[in-house]
Amino acid sequence: MTPVLKSNKLDNVCYDIRGPVLEHAKQMEEDGHQIIKLNIGNPASFGFEAPDEITQDVIRNMKKSSGYTESYGLFEPRKAIMHYTQQKSIVDVDVDDIILGNGVSELIVMAMQGLINNNDEVLIPKPDYPLWTAAVTLAGGNPIHYTCDEDANWFPDIKDIESKITNKTRAILVINPNNPTGALYSDELLNQIIEVARKNNLIIFADEIYDKVLYDENKHTSIASLADDVLFVTLNGLSKNYRACGYRAGWLVVSGNKSLGKDYLEGLNILASMRLCANVPGQLAIQTALGGYQSINDLVAPSGRLFKQRELSYNMMTNIPGVSCVKPSAAMYLFLKLDPKKYQIKNDQEFILDFLKEKKVLMVQGSGFNWHDNNHIRMVFLPNEDELKIAIERFSDYLQDYRK
Repeated sequence: MTPVLKSNKLDNVCYDIRGPVLEHAKQMEEDGHQIIKLNIGNPASFGFEAPDEITQDVIRNMKKSSGYTESYGLFEPRKAIMHYTQQKSIVDVDVDDIILGNGVSELIVMAMQGLINNNDEVLIPKPDYPLWTAAVTLAGGNPIHYTCDEDANWFPDIKDIESKITNKTRAILVINPNNPTGALYSDELLNQIIEVARKNNLIIFADEIYDKVLYDENKHTSIASLADDVLFVTLNGLSKNYRACGYRAGWLVVSGNKSLGKDYLEGLNILASMRLCANVPGQLAIQTALGGYQSINDLVAPSGRLFKQRELSYNMMTNIPGVSCVKPSAAMYLFLKLDPKKYQIKNDQEFILDFLKEKKVLMVQGSGFNWHDNNHIRMVFLPNEDELKIAIERFSDYLQDYRK
């Protein structure tokens, strides 16, 4: 019989955060090894639980979860999101400009499917969050990666963005706060990106899932708050700020010059209707989360667990000879650079796999984020301090032997 082959649309799709190295880690666990996993930003795995009031409200209202909701989602959580956008100074957002989804990941795929024709181009930052690149590819488009400059705190290079715009370019993606670098963009930079979009009639997609995971009293500006003549699509959710990844509760907000996107919105409506509705228990968590006590502020304060773990990870890693890092202003990751003069790495995935086999620690190679060299690694700093110390000491030992 003829083998059943996967779609050729998947030929250039990868998601190495859960890729072949993770599969090897799973096999090692099945063989009895204990693996320290620094590969994925899943707070619940490290004792960061969703706030009790959110869980309790979901339980109380669970009986309401038996049926489908409207395709856009329940009115109450969308109303709460509308108020949240107003707090972020995004004006002229109505309840019907908001679509709820099964996490931001579903909405990313939906947003690209609703926009892209074959060979359309979308500008995506490099390093990227790879789901965006995958979603553009699966929709038949071409992801065009613009460079974020490590020497400029990982800020996007505006000239590089401009040089990559063609008559096929439909949109530009801004991930702010950024994954994997932890960069937080200035208003000046955001306004420059808006000007590029304005001149070239581009939609701005804004992935702002980490907008409350901010250190050192930093403030986040939503790019959609800075203009009303450009079409913005902003995505956010409960997974990071509220440590509720498994609730699969995300949202998409359309704002700015909505008249430009009338037909596009009809496409999103079709796609939202096709999946019937988003996960209802997750929808029930949104209103309480946005309106309740913001415990994330405690975690990122100088006395908070996330802040302390960032400090420890950054200090220990950058004390290793040949390891450098732009200190993250936000999010949950270090994007580490290994000096190529000290560590001549020919294949970063093999490097990460060998580290896993030898030291039982799992990270993600920089090329998994569509970065162009073999000298970068992303590590998650969500484990407690004792576990982080063990993992980083193992990494230091591994590098020492690697140099030899």
